[in-house]
Amino acid sequence: MTTIDEARPRPSVTLRAAVRGSRRRTAWWTGGLAVALMASALITVGVGPVPIAPSTIVQIILHNLVGVPAEGSWSPADEAIVWNVRIPRVMLGIAVGAGLALCGAALQAMVRNVLADPYIIGISGGASTGAAGAILFGFGAGVGQYALSASAFLGALAASLLVFFIARSGGRVTSLRLLLSGVAVGYALAAATSFLIFSSDSAEGSRSVMFWLLGSLGLAQWDAVLAVVIAVVAVTLAALLLNARRLDAIAAGDETALTLGVSPDRARIALLVIVALCTGAAVSAAGAIGFVGLVIPHLARRLVGSVHARMLPVTALLGAMFLIWADALARTLMQPRELPIGILTAIVGAPFLLILVRRIYARQS
Repeated sequence: MTTIDEARPRPSVTLRAAVRGSRRRTAWWTGGLAVALMASALITVGVGPVPIAPSTIVQIILHNLVGVPAEGSWSPADEAIVWNVRIPRVMLGIAVGAGLALCGAALQAMVRNVLADPYIIGISGGASTGAAGAILFGFGAGVGQYALSASAFLGALAASLLVFFIARSGGRVTSLRLLLSGVAVGYALAAATSFLIFSSDSAEGSRSVMFWLLGSLGLAQWDAVLAVVIAVVAVTLAALLLNARRLDAIAAGDETALTLGVSPDRARIALLVIVALCTGAAVSAAGAIGFVGLVIPHLARRLVGSVHARMLPVTALLGAMFLIWADALARTLMQPRELPIGILTAIVGAPFLLILVRRIYARQS
């Protein structure tokens, strides 16, 4: 006769079954989201003041990539809109959305705060200051058409270095010191940006800065900026996946990380450099788009759990899909005018932030 103890599953067997189930669920979600992202990209390329059918878009893409079909029924205007305007814009949206979401996931683990996003460490403030200087006072004019992107990127790097210097001044880069340093630097740079706007005599330049501060994918082109952003986001995903176990250890607490052989200080420094580069590249190309890094990582954890090796690819796919649909709405809701994409992400993100704060307060009370 089988006893109760013999019939009960062994913990190791149960654990292995749970891990296999989690991996299968992650594989299904990753594959499904990848297909959904490709379909979303195809659909959103056709969305705009001049709607274009998906079949026509596919033909135009094949024509420009492999020369088949040699001739089509589309007009030269349709080809220019699809190939020169909308495809670069959607590709930039995919890269920026994925990058900001990945940075948010990494930061929430680094500072052990569910309310963290890429702007918590002041990088957005630095990029905004650099961009305002380029638009209003011609900073970086020596690099021609890349002046705006170059100035914003250099401002983001300068801000990240400043945050690191302040956080490191106490001898250790702790979660709290990094968080507070980023908030302080972000406020100081926001004040600097406002001062630049106030000091300028150009009303048109001031309007351009304000639009850029709310984010837009409208500057996307087939140029070096798009290639750099895509490359930086790809490298960021690879680097974070290689450091997935470190992220898990830091998220569990500094003492747990030390027990597992992970130095929290060194890990935070390395991860801060990765996040700073990715956020700087994204903000320099698309402006200050908020809440993507806050909202998307939480949704990814709901779907596949909090293990970063499984959560990061899902986070990137969700962030990319979220931003291209937000951009599609931004360019169609108030035609012929275009809404800054940051307004739409804030409409989604602000209620989500309030829900998070309420849940945190409920747990503590």
